[in-house]
Amino acid sequence: MGNGVATGYRLVGACLLAFAAGPLLIGCAPGPVDGTIQSAPSVVTFAGPTMGTRYSVKAVTPDAAERLEELQHEVDARLAEINRRMSTYDPESELSRFNQSESDDWFEVSPETAKVVAYALRISQDTDGRFDPTVGPVVNLWGFGPDGRRTEPPTDEQVQAALARIGYQSIEVRLDPPAIKKSRPDVYLDLSAIAKGYGVDAVSDLLAELGATASMVEIGGEVVCRGVKPDGQPWRIGVEKPDENGSTLQTVLELRDRSIATSGDYRNFFEEDGRRFSHTIDPATGRPVQHKLATVSVLAPSCMRADALATALLVMGPDEGYNWANENSVAALLIERTPEGFRERRTPAWDSLSEGDN
Repeated sequence: MGNGVATGYRLVGACLLAFAAGPLLIGCAPGPVDGTIQSAPSVVTFAGPTMGTRYSVKAVTPDAAERLEELQHEVDARLAEINRRMSTYDPESELSRFNQSESDDWFEVSPETAKVVAYALRISQDTDGRFDPTVGPVVNLWGFGPDGRRTEPPTDEQVQAALARIGYQSIEVRLDPPAIKKSRPDVYLDLSAIAKGYGVDAVSDLLAELGATASMVEIGGEVVCRGVKPDGQPWRIGVEKPDENGSTLQTVLELRDRSIATSGDYRNFFEEDGRRFSHTIDPATGRPVQHKLATVSVLAPSCMRADALATALLVMGPDEGYNWANENSVAALLIERTPEGFRERRTPAWDSLSEGDN
């Protein structure tokens, strides 16, 4: 969750750990900027900055050593392209220009942007607005967007003024010809809670087009695993316990042809008078959620879906989120704070998928 530098998005998801030949931490600590070749000659590994966080790639491909520079160049170019279209930190991006426009006419965008907006609106409808790509004004007001950080909460009047601009129903999208429109001039569209997941999907698809027979792609804690490692084993992904003081694993999954995204409240927040205000904003109230659900992980066929649903479930809270995920056959792991420690709840779909990949 569902944004941090002038050309990207802040890292707002909880961290995941990924393991290859040996344990390798990605998404939670800086990785190498320059590419490296692992001991297995058919695996190429490289990483770099993107979307206000970092990406990490492991690709199984013939002639790995010779193709390192080519693959990293192509991945960097693809991620830059997505940023130029969907970043709210780049004032010249398609999304920023749409937000700056006061016209209610159709605004031409790339097919890619239209596709992501359409999917965001679909998730908004499915979750009854718990996921809302127009929540940006409130996110920015609380100091978690391009406007910069803050150390104290906004006033009730400021929250109500920003909340009046929220509502996914104010956005329309068409795919052919691709365009988006707004019904009021002050609507602000923000895809930060879905764009990282889409970016992971896009890079995974790109690597397949470039001849990779398997890969693991991660951006800021969102992961796509395709195929298996050269030894025939699935990729191992660790879900971190929601504790800002360390990197303890909650569980480890073995995944193939699967995506996982995690949203949590313990990495991006500020405190005042002992009260925590996280970046997870409830679109219905315009305020950070105050329930005890610390983190949500979702397994799904696409990382775009996993990313958006992890955000929506975190907004819903421990009981509503679990019930909605269960009723809609979503594979979700919810970790809640209790006086006795962390409480873990897995939907039946989570147990079915995670066990099936092991």
